[in-house]
Amino acid sequence: MYVKTVPASEATGEMAQVYAADIASMGRVMRATECWSARPDMLVPVESLLHHMRDGFSLGLLNFRLITFIAAQHVPSSYCSHVYFKTLSGMIGRDRTLAVHRDFRSAGLSELQVEMLAYAQQITVDASKIGPGNMDALRRVGLTDLNIADIALAASFRNFMSRYFDAIGASVEPDFLDADPEVREKLSVGKD
Repeated sequence: MYVKTVPASEATGEMAQVYAADIASMGRVMRATECWSARPDMLVPVESLLHHMRDGFSLGLLNFRLITFIAAQHVPSSYCSHVYFKTLSGMIGRDRTLAVHRDFRSAGLSELQVEMLAYAQQITVDASKIGPGNMDALRRVGLTDLNIADIALAASFRNFMSRYFDAIGASVEPDFLDADPEVREKLSVGKD
């Protein structure tokens, strides 16, 4: 990390509660969570926004994570790419997740998912280029305005988070790194 962070043993108040939730679910505090300890007043609102967005996501948890994975790849964020590769591998399998990383358009996803991810990718690469044609393509596969707004929120949130983690200097925890060095290299799309 480029900034001083608060270790779990020194966390107090709401920060200690968020850290405790990480420890309960993963056995340790994620570096992504530690990044917020330089601004402890932001930790709870950011975590709350993430959970509210993810838990109420109109397209389900899998699609939320697919969007996050594709956005992280195109930020580019090595940290978030590794974390979401591991998470998605547990949901859809490692080989399929690798296929999504290589090219989501030919990874056996549904037409709706391909359009959803193309939109998330465009938001990440250059949202100023999005126009009515993009909306037509999304609606053509059955996405509603609520779905479109959720995709935009998920992709934009990942852009914000990934860029913040890189700016603060978060590095990938070893347990998120794939055992295969070639896969690790493919997922290292940005800062190591």
